[in-house]
Amino acid sequence: MTQPENELIRVRLEKLERLREKGIQPYPNKYHRSHTSQQAKSLFEAAEAENSEDARTEEVTVGGRLVAFRGMGRASFGDLLDGEGRVQVLFRRNTLTDTYELLQELDVGDWLGVRGPVFRTRTGEITVEAKEFTILCKAIRPLPEKWHGLTDVETRFRQRYLDLIANPEARRAAVMRSNIVAGIRAFMTSRGFLEVETPILVSVAAGGMAHPFVTHHNQLGRDLYLRIATELHLKRLIIGGMEKVYEIGKIFRNEGVDQTHNPEFTTMESYEAFADYNDVMCMVEDMAHTVARQVLGSSVSEFDGHRLDFTPPWPRLSLLDEIKKYSGIDVPAHSDIESMKSAMADIGIEVSQQMSWPGLMDKLISSKVEPNLIQPCFLMDYPVEMSPLAKTKSDNPRLVERFEGFAAGMEICNAFTELNDPIDQRERFQQQEELRSQFAGEETDRLDEDFLVAIEHGMPPTGGLGIGIDRLAMLFSGHKTIREVVLFPQMR
Repeated sequence: MTQPENELIRVRLEKLERLREKGIQPYPNKYHRSHTSQQAKSLFEAAEAENSEDARTEEVTVGGRLVAFRGMGRASFGDLLDGEGRVQVLFRRNTLTDTYELLQELDVGDWLGVRGPVFRTRTGEITVEAKEFTILCKAIRPLPEKWHGLTDVETRFRQRYLDLIANPEARRAAVMRSNIVAGIRAFMTSRGFLEVETPILVSVAAGGMAHPFVTHHNQLGRDLYLRIATELHLKRLIIGGMEKVYEIGKIFRNEGVDQTHNPEFTTMESYEAFADYNDVMCMVEDMAHTVARQVLGSSVSEFDGHRLDFTPPWPRLSLLDEIKKYSGIDVPAHSDIESMKSAMADIGIEVSQQMSWPGLMDKLISSKVEPNLIQPCFLMDYPVEMSPLAKTKSDNPRLVERFEGFAAGMEICNAFTELNDPIDQRERFQQQEELRSQFAGEETDRLDEDFLVAIEHGMPPTGGLGIGIDRLAMLFSGHKTIREVVLFPQMR
């Protein structure tokens, strides 16, 4: 803490002590607020519509953080910030005869309650005239210098509460994200899906290709993992006869931090019996379109200079065709590691590190294909080696019924026709274990014996989906980094 900041805190503590000496409780238990800032303004606008001259409402009570204060001799003005915005407050000496001097004990950052009528000043500002004010919380620590223009990334994300105070856009993004989640829940409920909860601590971190976080349970005396996906537990419910299930929750992956990745992120995973990936594609585009219209009032969002239109139907694109289109590589002609490495090196992709064939494919797709997928679309039919949980295509066993949804060059969802052949599933898991031992640094799936026992009891044809809430929030809000739409992101 700097010396000037220490001095500011000392002064505030002295003010706090003076308030207490005057018998004022600076931290009351409760305050009755009759109107938010916007409700108070709306109340006045309705009164003004009936009587445009000298309009004034009945007394209201508002409350919020004092974010501006301007002394003017016999009158002072302040701005209160609440969850809906700002409202100006007028303090008159001749109205607050017994308490006007208490304004000297206030600081920007304090919380106040104000009672009085709402009117419009000569400058046109809708204002609450204080007949009484109540100190609701004396702030000991001052807001940062130039807090109202807070732009420092470290401060904004490490101390998100300051960002929310200073930046209306941060509050807008937080509200929008909440509305997106609510919209998805309503959509899934309307489709007959049941929301469920699955374990976060698991004995095997399976159901996705990722490095897990590990912890230790003292009572059980064994290591556990934070889940990397909810897939295998949700499919256990399908096996149990719950035909439409979904879960919105946190996923944890021990991976890097960048513009589109955070070690903990939120997904919505759903599974529907008797459906395939074509059915899921229709559901995804309908969901995104429905939620966009609810949240944005339009099917179009602005993102990084692009107008993204989420209106169905979205283009269905063949993965292998798109790879050939943008890289010139014919994937079936390069089915072994060395051949694929050579083809990728020829077009300038760095492949010197030891990588599996699926790892090479991931790099090829992310380097050459994904940046070109701007408008919402589906990339379909992946090589079987890349998709250990997806069902093969009936007309081509080298490919699986899998799609990924993209917009603005960013993956937003991943979905399969789920593999329900227990013998094939066991073989795929074993192949993943072999890859994990051979390519220790790569992200691979893991064999989950308990899930294999479950699926041996029989799982009907099923369409499964995982959609990233954070990335959808980025696309709808226009933010290019995940840290803007996650309230408490991990920082380096």
